[in-house]
Amino acid sequence: MQPVARSSDDDHAARDRLRILLRTSLLFALLAFAPAAGAQSAVPPIATPAPAEARDVRSYTLSPERREKAVAYSRAKYRLHFAGFAWGVAVLVLIVALRVAPRFRDLAEKASRRRFVQALVFVPLLFLVVEVSALPIDLYRHHLARVYDQSVQTFGSWLQDWGKGFLVTLVITIPIVAALYGILRRNPRRWWLAFWVGSLPVIVFLVFISPLLIDPLFFRFEPLDAKAPALVSEIEKVTARGGLGIPRDRMFLMEASEKVKSVNAYVTGFGASKRVVVWDTTIERMAVPQTLFVFGHEMGHYVLGHVFKTIAFLAGLLLVLLFLAHLGTRRLFGEGRRPFDMRGLADWASLPVLLLFLEVLGELALPAVNAYSRGNEHAADVYGVEVIHGVVPDANRTAAEAFQVLGEINLSDPNPSPFIRFWLYSHPPLAERVAFARTYDPWSRGEPPRYVREGSSP
Repeated sequence: MQPVARSSDDDHAARDRLRILLRTSLLFALLAFAPAAGAQSAVPPIATPAPAEARDVRSYTLSPERREKAVAYSRAKYRLHFAGFAWGVAVLVLIVALRVAPRFRDLAEKASRRRFVQALVFVPLLFLVVEVSALPIDLYRHHLARVYDQSVQTFGSWLQDWGKGFLVTLVITIPIVAALYGILRRNPRRWWLAFWVGSLPVIVFLVFISPLLIDPLFFRFEPLDAKAPALVSEIEKVTARGGLGIPRDRMFLMEASEKVKSVNAYVTGFGASKRVVVWDTTIERMAVPQTLFVFGHEMGHYVLGHVFKTIAFLAGLLLVLLFLAHLGTRRLFGEGRRPFDMRGLADWASLPVLLLFLEVLGELALPAVNAYSRGNEHAADVYGVEVIHGVVPDANRTAAEAFQVLGEINLSDPNPSPFIRFWLYSHPPLAERVAFARTYDPWSRGEPPRYVREGSSP
């Protein structure tokens, strides 16, 4: 799940990784949008806050210098989100108008009469054009993160990750696109439903294998017990209180500091792939009680079933988007029309049109996706406070401290506009979360906690 108090840049980093799976694989196309980024060319270095100490945080506040940088950083990314979306749409429109896809189709058909071999030729060519065209936005976003002291990753390392991501994209995408066009040829009226049904087990499978096969391609992991055995003991108290049994050999340290300065801890996977992951930056920058709250929040996502609920929500939304794409493409290709040298919807060359429909529909669906996500994030905040109650001396104060530290490190916007919150925020604004952390106290009022009952013990 997403980090406890993700800055918008962290949101966009995650969306970059998702975009590898969604825009290109179509399975997660409902979230396909160009993440926000942007920067001024020269910004003075920002002093990184010192490692966290206990303090009484009443509200989310920043020093004047840091507030100015947080506002500038956030607004630049907000602007570039919409510019990036327009850029992505323009690229797909040009690919269609310039008849790029029909040329790639002809090359694929000359290479072989076998459909899967054609997919092996057509898909890499098309997606290489799409992804290379998106590089200016992606590079500018990375530049922004470096300028505002959010990333330490070199451009060479970043390009290596981009290349690995593209290869992962192809491995996932080629068989999916081949299956999609097989369905389009056999069932042109109900392709959207048949493809959706077939996509469900693939989505679940990708969630399962991600911590085992995909995440290690981008970050190094090692047993947490070897680096921070005392922290493991404290985490075990939190997992025991929440009734989530995770053995020590399922707890890992991720070496995030090689690339980013963000802090995070999370629970990922399910079944045999379930594991606890703590970033090394979190251990370096946060006190143990604050780290336990960050972990407790992520544990809340898992215990409250947000993994499978989110899969179900996004799958339902994907069904709607695929149906709307079906309606739009039916009008485009109806009555024997062959626009832009495309022979019909079952022609390989129609893929940019499908991507274009899903790109636009995905952006329009973004407020609904983020509203759903904000509800989950608030529930996880509640769980995080409850699950560390009794494990740390003052759960409310600890949670407020954790939010403050995360905001300072990530340059979180202190006052996003209502529109930006509505359209782009997958988490409640940080000021709201600090206020919640300070005021949520069912114990003093004699009320039962919402999720973690007092019968549980560390």
